[in-house]
Formats: sequence, C-alpha cells, structure tokens
Amino acid sequence: MAVETLIEEEEATKRIKKIKFGILSPQEIRKYSVVEVREADTYDEDGAPIASGLMDERLGTLEPRARCKTCGNTTARCPGHFGHIELAFPVVHVGFVKYIHEILNIFCKECGRILIPEEEIEKYREKIKQVKEELGEEPTQIYEEIKHKARKAQRCPHCMKKQNPIEFSKPTSFYEHVDGVPRPLTPSTLRGWLELVNDEDLKLIGYDPTAMRPEWMILQVLPVPPVCVRPSIMLESGIRSEDDLTHKLVDIIRINRRLEEYTSEGGAPPLISQELSDLLQYHVTTYFDNETSGIPPARHRSGRALRTLAQRLKGKEGRFRSNLSGKRVDFSARTVISPDPNLSIDEVGVPVEVAMKLTYPEVVTEWNLEEMKKLVENGPDKYPGALYVLRPDGKRIRLEFVADRSKIKEVLEPGFIVERHLKDGDIVLFNRQPSLHRMSMMAHRVKVLPYRTFRLHLCVCPPYNADFDGDEMNLHVPQSEEAVTEALELMKVQDQILSPRYGGPLIGAIRDFITGAYLLTRKTTLLTKEEVCTLLAAIDYRGDLPEPAVKKPQPLWSGKDIFSLLLPKDFDYVARASICRGCTQCLKEKCEYDAYVVIKDGKLLHGVIDKNAIGAEKPESILHRIVKEKGTEAAKDFLNKLSRMVNVYTTMKGFSYSLDELDIPQEVKRKIERRMAEARKKVMELINKFNRGELIKLPGQTLEDSLEIYIMNELAAARDEAGVLADEYFGMDNSGSVMTRTGARGSSLNIGQMAACLGQQSIRGKRIIRGYKDRALPHFKPGDVSPEARGFVSSCYRDGLNPWEFFFHAMGGREGLVDTAVRTQQSGYMQRRLINALQDVRVEYDETVRTATGQIIQFRYGEDGVDPAKSDHGKAVNVERLVERLKIAYADSREKPAPKEYILKKVEEVRGELTPLLTAELKKALLKSDLPKRAVDEAVETTVRDYKMAKIEPGESCGIVTAQSIGEPGTQMTLRTFHFAGVKERNVTLGLPRIIEIVDARKTPSTPIMNIYLKPEFRKDREKAAKIAQSIVYTTLSDIATAMYIDYAKASVIVELSPQSLNERGLTPSEVRDLIKIAGCNITLEERWRIILTPRNPADLPKILTRIAYIPIKGIPGIRRAMVVWDKGEWVIQTDGSNLARVLRIPEVDPTRTTTNNIHEIASTLGIEAARNAIINEIVGVLEEQGLDVDIRHIMLVADIMTFNGDVMQIGRHGVTGEKASVLARAAFEITVPTLIDASIKGLEDDLKGVTENVICGQLIPVGTGIIELYMTPGRLGGSQS
Repeated sequence: MAVETLIEEEEATKRIKKIKFGILSPQEIRKYSVVEVREADTYDEDGAPIASGLMDERLGTLEPRARCKTCGNTTARCPGHFGHIELAFPVVHVGFVKYIHEILNIFCKECGRILIPEEEIEKYREKIKQVKEELGEEPTQIYEEIKHKARKAQRCPHCMKKQNPIEFSKPTSFYEHVDGVPRPLTPSTLRGWLELVNDEDLKLIGYDPTAMRPEWMILQVLPVPPVCVRPSIMLESGIRSEDDLTHKLVDIIRINRRLEEYTSEGGAPPLISQELSDLLQYHVTTYFDNETSGIPPARHRSGRALRTLAQRLKGKEGRFRSNLSGKRVDFSARTVISPDPNLSIDEVGVPVEVAMKLTYPEVVTEWNLEEMKKLVENGPDKYPGALYVLRPDGKRIRLEFVADRSKIKEVLEPGFIVERHLKDGDIVLFNRQPSLHRMSMMAHRVKVLPYRTFRLHLCVCPPYNADFDGDEMNLHVPQSEEAVTEALELMKVQDQILSPRYGGPLIGAIRDFITGAYLLTRKTTLLTKEEVCTLLAAIDYRGDLPEPAVKKPQPLWSGKDIFSLLLPKDFDYVARASICRGCTQCLKEKCEYDAYVVIKDGKLLHGVIDKNAIGAEKPESILHRIVKEKGTEAAKDFLNKLSRMVNVYTTMKGFSYSLDELDIPQEVKRKIERRMAEARKKVMELINKFNRGELIKLPGQTLEDSLEIYIMNELAAARDEAGVLADEYFGMDNSGSVMTRTGARGSSLNIGQMAACLGQQSIRGKRIIRGYKDRALPHFKPGDVSPEARGFVSSCYRDGLNPWEFFFHAMGGREGLVDTAVRTQQSGYMQRRLINALQDVRVEYDETVRTATGQIIQFRYGEDGVDPAKSDHGKAVNVERLVERLKIAYADSREKPAPKEYILKKVEEVRGELTPLLTAELKKALLKSDLPKRAVDEAVETTVRDYKMAKIEPGESCGIVTAQSIGEPGTQMTLRTFHFAGVKERNVTLGLPRIIEIVDARKTPSTPIMNIYLKPEFRKDREKAAKIAQSIVYTTLSDIATAMYIDYAKASVIVELSPQSLNERGLTPSEVRDLIKIAGCNITLEERWRIILTPRNPADLPKILTRIAYIPIKGIPGIRRAMVVWDKGEWVIQTDGSNLARVLRIPEVDPTRTTTNNIHEIASTLGIEAARNAIINEIVGVLEEQGLDVDIRHIMLVADIMTFNGDVMQIGRHGVTGEKASVLARAAFEITVPTLIDASIKGLEDDLKGVTENVICGQLIPVGTGIIELYMTPGRLGGSQS
C-alpha cells in the first residue's frame, strides 16, 4: 500500500521531551572540551587564529567559507565547540556561594555527615518518602526544618567533632571562627571539606547527588564557550574588536599563567601568590556576573562595564526574553498607516514597493502553471513577479541574477515552488504595538495600492488602538498553506468584531461615520433622485429604488429609507439613540428629538442612527444584533456599505465646524459672568470663615484640606453650570453639538471649555499652590488666595487665555502627560505578570480549566462553560431578545398561546443541557410571552443550540484571554489613588493602583475600609448605629489628649484631655482615668479635664510619658474612624481601617453582610472561598467605577488562580508564577540566573508542558491548535491512492 510506504519514507521529527538541570563535573568539562586553551593571545600578525588560543579553529569558525577543524562544517552548520582552561588554583563559583555556605554550616567538616543524629535521620527519610508518595511534590518545609535543626548543632552526633561556625563575606570569602577568631578559608580547603559530604545526607536537604556534587561548586576547570557565543567583529579601521567574554577570558588566562609559573618555580612569597589567586578569583567572578555586589565591575577601556554571562541571560535584552521567548522574523514589513474608507474592513492596502519585496511560496500545480510561468518571466523588478524558484531537489534559483528567465519558465512544472510577489487577496497578519490583546494582530486580505503607506479602514482602528498621526504598523506574511489556513480560521477581522473582553462589538463606526449616519437619518433629510443614485452606487446596490417619501412637486427620498437598504430584510430592533435626553416620561415613537429607534422588517421607521446604533464598543447596537443573528460576514458587509454610503453622503453635503459656531449671545455671556462672580464671592466667604476659625472640618481631613475641598467643589460647580449655559444655547443645528451628542467625538465639557469657561486647573486633585514664595506665580501678590491666584481660569478658548491662565493651564496639562506615562508603565508590568501567571491555563476536553501540569483551576470555565467572545454581552443566550423576535414572527399567527404545563414540560426536557440560571430565565420568559406551541418549541431548540454554540472550545487559551482582558483596559484607568467616595468622608484607593494591589495580594491595602451592616433592630435607628460606631473606633490616650508633658515640680506626668474628642468618642474623664493602668503609679483626676500620673520612682517619668500615648482606651485595633451613612434604606457604618474578626464578634453587627477590602483578613477569618468572592467583588467594583466593561468570567478565573491552592497567592514571582513547575518559565520571567542555579543544585527536570518553555525550545505550544497532533502524508502525483 502506498500509504505505508509514505509513512516509512516520512522523516522522523525530533522533539525535546524534558530537560534536566545539573552541574558539570571537572571530568565532564574536560570530556566535552576540544582544546585546552593556554594562550592569552587570539590572532597572530597575519590575522590567523593562534593554536590553543581563545580563537582556536577547533572551537568553531566565524569566517564565511572557512571550515571548523572539529566537525568540518561551515559557519552555517557548525554549532560551535567548547574548550577549557585548567585553573592553577581552585576558584569559588560566585553563583553557588549561598549553597556552599549552607552546606558548610550543616555538614560535619570531619566526617561529612549531616549534623543530625542517625535515628532522627531515619524518621525524616520516612517523612520525606511519605510526602512524595502522597502529594507527589517536594517536601520543602521538611527540608527547611532539617537545615534549621542541623545549623543549631554544636558537635557532630556521628564523630563528636566540635563544629566551628563558618562566616560568609561577600562576594566569595569564607571564614572559620576558631575560639571566636575568624580564620580565612582557601577554596582548596573548602573543596576538601565539600568532597567529604555524604550523598544520602544531601537528599535530606533536597539536593540531587546524581546531578551535582558540592565540590563541583569550587571550580578547577573553567569551560571556554565556542567562538560563535563571543564573535569578534572587524571595525571600519580594519582592527578586530573582541567580545566582552573574550576580554574576560584573556584576563583569566594571563593571571592563571602567572600563578602556574610561581607555583612551578616555587619559592614565591605566599603574599604574592595569595594576591594573584585573589585576582584570579575576581576575574572568574566578574566573568560569571559583572554586577556582583562587594566588588567593582570589570570595565572596557572606554569605561563601559562589560556584559558577562549573567548579564547576557537576564533582563529584557537577555537571551531568554530577547532571543528565546521572542525572536526576530523574516517576511515582515513596517511603515506608516493612513486611512482609506473605500477598502473593506478586512483588507489592508499594501504599497507596491512592499509587495515586491515580500514573497509567498506558491506550489506550482497544473491549475496555476501558466500564471506561475508569467510571474517567473516578470522576475523581481516587474510587478507582479517572483524572486526565487525552488526546485524539487531543494536547489534555490535567485531570479535577479538569471539573464534569460524564459529557460527557467520552460522547465517549470508541478512540484516546483515559486516565491512570488504579494498579490491581491493574499492573507497577511497586520499588527500594531503595543499588542495588548489578541485583536492587536489580525488577518487581513492584501490590496496592492500605489504610494508608500499601509492603508487601513477607519472602523478597524479601535482594536489596534491606532490613529493616523504617524503611527506605524507591522505586516507579516505567513509562509505555508497551514499558517494561512490557521490565520483565516482564527484571525479574520470580521471574526474579531465581538471582543472577548465583554462579548460586545469592538469594531464599529467611529468619528465622521457616526456624524454622517446621524445627518443621513434625521427627519429633515430628504434626497433627490440623483443624490439617492449616487449613494446607492457607492454601495454597489442592485435592486429597485424604494418608494419616495415625498412625491410632489418632485420625488424626494428620506434618509431613513435609504439607510434601511443596508439592513437585513427580516431585522427588528428597538433602542434609544445617543442623543436621547433621558426625559422623565419617554414618548417612545413620538419622541420630539427622534431619539427612539424602531426598526421593523429591516425598515428604519423612527429614530436616528448614531453611536448607540452602530458605534464601536457599544453593546446591544444594530451592529451587535447583526453579528449575533446574521453572522460575521453579514456584519462585515453592513459596516463596509454603511461607511461608504455615509462617506459619500458627508462629502456631498459637507460638514465643518467653524469658529462662529462657538459664539454665544451677550445674554448668555452675562449669565456666565454672573455665575463666575457668585462663585468668586462664595470662595472668598469660605476663606474668611477659615480665617475666623468658623469653617466646619470634614471628617478625616485637616482644616486646610477641608477648605481646599470646599473651594474645589464650588469652582467645579461654577464651571459645570457655565458649560451647561453654553451647551443649552447650542442646538442640534450646531456642528459641535452634533458631534458630542451623537457620540462621534468630544463631550459637552469640551464645548463648555471652548465657549464658556476653562475652570479650575488642578495638580494631584488640589488647586495649584506651589510656585514662588507665598504665591504660585509672580503675577499675584504674596498671600493672595483668590480663585485666579490658585489656578482658576475663567476665560474660554474662543476668547483666548491671558499669560498667567495659559501658564496654569500648561501646569495642569503637564500633569496629564506624566500621569499617562506612569500609567502605561504600571499597567504594562501588571499585564506582563498576569500573562505569565495565566498563559498555561487552558480548557481541556472534559470542560475543566487546568494548568500545564494538570492542576484543576475550575471544574467548568466561568461556572457555565460559556466563552465571553461567543456570548451575547456576557449572556450565554439572550432569551429576552429571542422571545421578542418570536413574538414578532408569530404575531400574525392565529394559534392559541401554549398552556403553562406544555411550557414547563418543554423546559424540563432540556434542563440537563442548560445551566440552572439559563433554564430559570427561559422558563420565566416563556411563561410571560403568550407564544403558541410552535414558537415555544423553536425558542427551546434555539436556546439549546445557541448555548452549545456559545460554549468555550477545548484547547482555548482562556488564561491569556483573561490576562489581556484585564490588562488591556489598564491603560485607560485613572491613577488617582485617593478619591472621596460618595460623602467625601473616607479615602479609597481606586483605579489601576487598586487593581495592582489586588493582584499583588498585598497583606494590607493602602486604604483598608469596612462596610458594617447592622441587625434589623439597629439598622433603622441612627442613634443606635452612631453609638455602635463610637464604640468601635480605636482610641488611644494620645487621640483624646490636647497635651502630655512632665511637670518636674510635682514629679508627675500631666495629661490634658480634649472635651471635644471625648464627646466625639462618647467618653468621660473619669472613665479615661479608670482605663489607665500603670504599675507603681498613682493616677488622679484634677480640674475635670486633667489626669495626673505620679510614679513612686521619679526616674520613671520619661518612660511613662513615652508609654502613655499608646494606652488603648476604647474600640477595636485597626479601626481609625467610623461614619454612619444612610444607604439603600438603612444606616450603615463605614470605617477607615479594618479588623474583620473583631467586628464580627460585636452582637449588633450582621455578620452575613459585613465586608472589608482586606482580602487576607477575609481568608483568615471566613476562609478561602470567601476570599475568592471578595477578590471578584473588589475587581468588579474597580472596573465598574472606571466605566470599563469586563466579563465576570475573566475576573472569576483570576480569583480562582489566586486561591486554587488554599492560600491567597500573588500574581507574580512570589506567588503563582513562582509556584510553576517549569524552570525555564520561571527563569524567562524574572530572577533568571538564581532560578537556573537553584534548579541545577536540586537536579530539577523541566517536562516542557507549558507555553514559554516550548517557545524557548522552538516547539509547538500545547495550547489552542497546538494540542492537536496532525500527521499529513499527501500521496505522490500519479501514485496509487488505494
């Protein structure tokens, strides 16, 4: 059989299964070595490599045509070969000093046994074996316990030898303390002791004696890397420049030679040989790590610190991150992007110049033979052409150098591969950095165009976060049929319309498309036949013209009817437009603003089309419904036609925003001026109140801060009202109002600033105070606290700012720029940590969500198994919309409504196939619907089908999608740390800092707060609630004292109490006196507000004074302040500070609803499940406050990964990432070198189960399409296919 033959012929592919880490012994280093390097020089006078030198030809070759003396290969195929240097003196390896020190202190230096009695060793061995068998993991706690116990031993329990403590001094010095006197130890002595260490005892501390021996940490032989690791380069001057590693190796060889000479001659003073061995130690240390603390770094002649081995591995530019995890690629192009609304959303305009440089390898077949011949004849310089021809025997022909291409054209036959220019319709990957989510790289079809920029449809800007102010983008050409197919299946632009972040459309109409759509669909828009035909020609419409809305004196068509031609015929939709004013009584179809959108059977009957209907990032829009009900191809066509039609319409009618549209009448100007004068007056009143001491202090704020908050609120209100006055004057005939109200661009605040007043300029949420002495700018008198002197700008952009207003505005603007830069950096690092922690998390075939090593994170993704990208704005099935659709479809049916029993029976039949929530929702909707039996059957069938379609697919990398969905909106979050929540009474960390705090699993939040709910009998009574609040605030003596001092005349400590503070906390002076308990001290109350503490011994006075400030008087530790707030029909106590365990013990508190934002407190008090829920609620709260839409399933996955092992773990190297089994994954994330060293000591194995480690090894990742093993053995042409 042909197939069998093919399988036999098939070349076996090699795959790395696992990597074991260890330390090379001196014998192995010598065995791997091809030459002992003895010469410090590299090249002789003729430029030839010196034998036994650092550039010896046996170590590999760098010259293009030279062959390696070891393997006989040229540069391209020679992997390079190691050499070695025999060290004259042993040298301590700087990476292992921590482990050498540990071993020296827990093993006997006489017999080499661990310093624990034999019977205990046996017990520990049993324990270790038991843990490994039962849990399948290394018992690190037992290892630490053994180390701790052995460190304490004074004598060896095996040979009874007294143990002297070993002291380690950075970077590589060790001292033995003999009778309290430190004695320096040489590496030879250390090696001698380490050779004695018992192999079986090493296993007791988690070391693997098969992978390493302790004495190998002291180097006798130094490996020399191949020349390809440290290539030399030829400078323009003709001089060779050597690599930093070669420089270091030259130093090592020179010192080593001198040491050898001294030792062979003998009689050299010990001081000199000691200094030389120290110098050798220095050079070897800096060769391994040139950032070792305690010694100066080795430098180049220019003064630059050398990049040695550790520096080459770690950091962003190191081998792991720069060359292994991410690599440079061929077949890519980069240039500036520019807009083109005439392209399709899934097309990209590629300049001819780029299309002629990038190639796609097309296999010649019988069907494309003639076309390929033409391309070969055209060659590389004529478009469309080809650059290379690949013959079946593997020979590559470069057409550029072929004089007569017709000969190659003639021999072309099926089986050849032609690397041709890009042509229209080719699939390419288009990408913009930063790639924050998967929609930052999508598959587009090529459209070859003239000029020099990539062209992009404007609707595709939101997923790339692109604009056209000079942005550059990258284009990659997949080089195989398999890659192209995968790109088409997974990455097409139209398949990314719905965002996996929230299940709504991410791609949609933006800017002028929204303005144009609004202008087209206004009631007043009537078009002539010529205009209608122009619009319909733009969308390539084939069909009859709709009936005109006006027939006489000449036929005119309404814009609504023309827009309707874009909609599917059986499409129904009802919603409110962006221009909706939010009237108290909605008039629906009779809305005077035409803001109620009604579409029936594909006809727009009422309402205008604006951002709510077609905009990007607007769920429940027309576009969203078309995607869900008609599919992505229909949505692509709708968006393409809409943007072309609107573009032509806007061009026809024109749309501009001129300066005179910002003019407001004198009457409105006077109103604004009056409001500004009023605000100024109120601010001066507040300042006078403050100066007189009459200002009421806000809770938790100083008097000065309270004044600033009052002033900021007053000025903000004045600015807002001025903006409203201007905005009310501008109607929908004003271009600015059209843009802001339809959601096309800007906001009413922008119009207010242009036409009315710019408002208060602030820095860090406060008015501008810093600048010159006693004033912000020299334009004002010292001590001036008026609004203008502190950054209030009453001018508007239309009239222009005066110099000091401009300066204040620049100060406020600068803060915005700094804020953006800091936010980008912080959210970028947070996203990197999230992706590293979650990248191996995937959905398996049994619907569980697991890590690379098979640990279960969730039994079912998101508890319902629904993929947010396939959901309907988070819902598995939009039952409400489905029932509405069926009502319209069956409206003309004369059938009777289905009986209740029938509905219940039908729902019960599918209960096992749906989630409980979806079943309940379906039952409720059908019982209310009055649908006939046929419609009920259809509703149930559709729900089951849609639910199955919405389920997440096995292999889906749900972890990375989650990390992207939380990280990507991070850049949009504010960096405000403090925000006065609601009643302006307590500080709350919000936005990005709070999200970072949560994923960091900080022990205590920066602003711990609690919401304490009370039992029914207390929650309605303010006085009772206030009393409870008073009782929980933690009060020390210093909180209620105005002064505490020593009266030496009376030999007493005097505490003067504050009547106001006592009153606030519900205390009396006598209660305070009774609560102070100090041994040997007489306590009395004098003059009602003064407590006197008289000790028996006057010498104790200073000690008592320092102690009494912290004496607890009342309340719960941690609760700094408590406020009683009316919230949703009950009194709730809100606190600054948190102590959940103590608060829940208060009898009046409702323990079922009381919450804190301290996750660790919840975990220790209520358990890990409560902590998981708290993480979900906290993240949801932050995102909602920021107005960001993220599907709850993503947040649940983050909470589950943080809590899956029973503790709250950080997302980072001290938590989830640090717990990873893969050594390579941990090394590629952070702390590279220590991770690799630790792995080699413990003999760890990396099974290459995750993403990073397989990328590093150049293998297929076990996620997504990588989990499928596919063997393709296509039959030979003309061969038997039986």
